[in-house]
Amino acid sequence: MMKRCSAPISAEARSLPAAAYTSPEFFQAEMEHVHRRSWFFIGRAEEVPSPGDYRAVDTVAGPVLLVRDLAGELRAFANTCRHRGSRLLEGSGNRRAIVCPYHGWGYRLDGSLAGAPDMEGVKGFRASEQGLVPIRLALWQGFVFLTLDEGAPPLVEVLGNLPEVFGSHRLEEMVCTWRADLDARCNWKLLVENAMESYHTGYIHATTVGAQKSVDIETAGDWECLQVLDDRSIAVLGNAPPPFPPIEGLSAEARRGTYFSLILPTTQFALSQDAMWWLQVRPLAPDRSILSLGGCFPKGIVARADFEEKARPYYDRWLKVAEEDVGMLEIQQTGLMSALCRPGLLSWREALVERIDRWVMDRIPEARRPL
Repeated sequence: MMKRCSAPISAEARSLPAAAYTSPEFFQAEMEHVHRRSWFFIGRAEEVPSPGDYRAVDTVAGPVLLVRDLAGELRAFANTCRHRGSRLLEGSGNRRAIVCPYHGWGYRLDGSLAGAPDMEGVKGFRASEQGLVPIRLALWQGFVFLTLDEGAPPLVEVLGNLPEVFGSHRLEEMVCTWRADLDARCNWKLLVENAMESYHTGYIHATTVGAQKSVDIETAGDWECLQVLDDRSIAVLGNAPPPFPPIEGLSAEARRGTYFSLILPTTQFALSQDAMWWLQVRPLAPDRSILSLGGCFPKGIVARADFEEKARPYYDRWLKVAEEDVGMLEIQQTGLMSALCRPGLLSWREALVERIDRWVMDRIPEARRPL
């Protein structure tokens, strides 16, 4: 049985200084020392299932291409031409090759340069040196992660005991069926802190999910987790039985409630008894982030004739609750801009908030931390 831990909070633990959420200088330090040195999630492998399939994704690294090459290998590249930097592709689709819309440079799906008009005889030009810039990629249970740091530890080390805790959900057998993006006028940390405490739910979500009781889950690796205790799925609103049955073979621990996890720094996975959804945060500025949402169900459920009709309440819940959170966090961001804002004491229900903040601060050089 998986241990639950109380994740004891430090004596007189306080929220971070307001400058940690408002300072452009500190935001730049986070980009350099946290986001560009960590793994981040961009989607599911089955979203590009066939040779030639691609998805253009905006990430903390800038525009990225996720491509299934003609041999079936999944690859990631910077979505920028090696000539003068134009974005190569948008949206999703299927291509046999990639051609820059600006000057016609062409690339094979393995990233190598196939052609560059009028570059013959240009001194120093070598086609073998002008391929697309590759990005380090790792797969776990069909989820695609990227990192800009070649020296970052393997994804499996970052995940630690997460595969054990989530094992009975059999995430590799799920399919992504829904996506949405929210423009959040708040700092990225507010979004991930909010996701890892149930202290707020009786207030912000009084008319939707309501007050929740949760316990913290013992983790090893760079991730945090709590479980909201409820023997029925909370992936839909209301008191009626959920439209879909529980996932077969769930462990006794998994049947006790919904896991809300954060793979540090920005990837949130929520696993209920019948589905899973994610919230991926992309920092844009000290006071602006993009919150990307997505949802998955077991393949057998997706194959049902009534799937689309019965899945709608899940999508409604995921979007509605996220919009409630973003609305409140935008208000919080406004308050943090006050010259009179001072760090407050944290509740015992915010132990994971303190751990997240400490994880971030430990990666920032002391000279660049806010006072």
